[in-house]
Amino acid sequence: MDRTTIDLWVGVFVALGVAALLGLAMKVGNLTSNKIGETYSVSAAFENIGGLKPNAPVKSAGVVVGRVADIKFDTKLYEAVVTIKIDERYEFPKDTFANIYTAGLLGEQYVGLEAGGDDDVLKNGDKIAQTQDAVVLEKMISQFLYNKASETKSDESAASTPKEAAPSSGGKSGGAKSTELGDAPF
Repeated sequence: MDRTTIDLWVGVFVALGVAALLGLAMKVGNLTSNKIGETYSVSAAFENIGGLKPNAPVKSAGVVVGRVADIKFDTKLYEAVVTIKIDERYEFPKDTFANIYTAGLLGEQYVGLEAGGDDDVLKNGDKIAQTQDAVVLEKMISQFLYNKASETKSDESAASTPKEAAPSSGGKSGGAKSTELGDAPF
């Protein structure tokens, strides 16, 4: 093969690689086009939004029904107020729950809407009253460690006090109680 032909093919493959990386970056960055037409805006207040960002998806039953339009901090209530634009094709009851979830390995956060049972629907400018904050991994780990530490302290104090002899349960060896169906205890 001619040197210029090899250089041409290398250039084509490099250009395809750059285009693939650009497409992947747009997909990960949530910059791909969405098919949301006319929208109406609702807001929801959260104590902690984690890493939620504007333009994050709003999903219901796994389907993208809107986007996060804006995030502001309420200085009076010390909460994050998230403005959500929902496609007009989708109507949600006034008692809808708004939750912040994390999806995938990259940790993309999105707002999940869980419809309630009210007959009245959300309209432009309404506020979603029931919300659930983002789960913060560091907070969960610290709570777990705190609970384990308190269990260890209570186990040590229980071991240091003498226990009275407990009567055996129904003549079974080991004193373990069984369930009604004769299964092993939990």
